[in-house]
Amino acid sequence: MNRKNVTEAYVTQGNTASVRTIKSLVADLCSTDGIVRVRARKSLVNIGHAAVRPLVKALASKQEWPRWEAAKTLAQIGDPSATQALIGALQDKMFDVRWLSAEGLIHIGNKAVKPLLEAVIKQPDSLWIREGTHHVLHDLPESDLKELLKPVLHALEDIEPSLEVAIAAESALDVIK
Repeated sequence: MNRKNVTEAYVTQGNTASVRTIKSLVADLCSTDGIVRVRARKSLVNIGHAAVRPLVKALASKQEWPRWEAAKTLAQIGDPSATQALIGALQDKMFDVRWLSAEGLIHIGNKAVKPLLEAVIKQPDSLWIREGTHHVLHDLPESDLKELLKPVLHALEDIEPSLEVAIAAESALDVIK
């Protein structure tokens, strides 16, 4: 059975994926063939949690396509175990990887808020962390945290966000804890 058939068989039959299958699919994210990459991504999304760890490794690749594909796949899976990796990817040199990582954190939802606030407190001078945090907090689905996070959003939109955001984030974290 060739790789295309293995991928399609997994998608259509819902088989439990082996470590070898997952590694093969993650490797397919490096393919120059867009169709191969899309099929691999869809299969990895269907696999879900079991694919997160290899995707996190791919997110650290030196090559741009695997990082982009890993970020997109992790965003679609929305597994909280990818939170720290997605926060780290908010500093990727490639804008699309940063955007997709923020989308993944949005998909994870409230479980991503605390680690994200901690990251912006530790790195208030990082423009990319601030931009990613703004994207996530702005687009976070309605929840009980939305009102609590408004001061953080306002601080991120301020003239001197690196000074104000850590204070606002710490206040929000105090209430969340």
